Amino acid sequence: MVNFERLVSRNVARYLSDELDLSGIKMSVNKLIEMTVIGALVLFVAGSALAFLLFKYNIGISVLIGTGAGAGLVIAIYAYLEYVIDKRRAFVENILPDYIQLAAANLRSGISLDNAMVSAARPEFKFFSDDIKNMDKQIYSGETMQNALTMLGKRYRSRQLQHLMRMINESIRYGGSMNDLLKQMAKDLRNQAIIQKEISGQLFLYTIFITFAVLIGAPALYALTNKMIAVTDGVWGGILQSNPNGLPSTGVSFIRPTPPKVTVSQYYNFSIISVIMIASLGSLIVSVISNGSVLRGAKYLPIFLVVGIVVFYVVGVVISAMFASTGTGVGAG
Repeated sequence: MVNFERLVSRNVARYLSDELDLSGIKMSVNKLIEMTVIGALVLFVAGSALAFLLFKYNIGISVLIGTGAGAGLVIAIYAYLEYVIDKRRAFVENILPDYIQLAAANLRSGISLDNAMVSAARPEFKFFSDDIKNMDKQIYSGETMQNALTMLGKRYRSRQLQHLMRMINESIRYGGSMNDLLKQMAKDLRNQAIIQKEISGQLFLYTIFITFAVLIGAPALYALTNKMIAVTDGVWGGILQSNPNGLPSTGVSFIRPTPPKVTVSQYYNFSIISVIMIASLGSLIVSVISNGSVLRGAKYLPIFLVVGIVVFYVVGVVISAMFASTGTGVGAG
């Protein structure tokens, strides 16, 4: 059996192991690297072969496209891991105030801290409840309370959870009212969530402006410019047909009108690529403004891409129909 883990350094393997732990995915590092390598090789071969046929047997472009396809899979897998990690963090930070309040209520009944935390692990807390129960098992197997809490904090990429675990450890080490600490932490986390919602509401206008510019403004302008270049190209085609040698110089000898260097097909391809890039970046920017996380923009990405491209084509069709009604004969493509 091939050990794919040997293809990467020890530091990379350790980093991937940490990523899998943070994402909650039950998979070995070797299996992850195996899936990535085999998938990247398949995409490289398939992408290169397809590009080899499409670009008239150009080996250089084919290898470049195949490499891009393989690299795209690697980036997609890494982005998925980061997305799952961020999603778990957001879920835990959302339920953390309720969980702390339940644990504080259990403490008031006179039970120990670990039992209070386990009793507060309700089914609606999902995987966080499972981690709390695993922490309790570690304590009963001989692990100290402080180490178990520290490891629980490291299960998520959450500063709030890690800060809470650190505060509990400090209270255990130096003494203090654990019940008062938990109630105050729950109150502070709720106040922080309220402030974040207020900030998000104040930035809502920016979100609307960026969304309109990305989904309506940019595709419409590119479609309009694309049709104007088509009209200009048609006009110059008629001029050059009547004047094969080009237009004569104007009053100034060095000023001589010439056809545009950019063809209709070149600008059309540029427009499509630009709309895709603007929609992709726009979804990430909107996610940062509304949620504070660039990774959550992945769920907006398909919507932004579809809407942006649809607007581009719809505006193009409308403008083509307007030009057709005037007799210019510009097509919809």
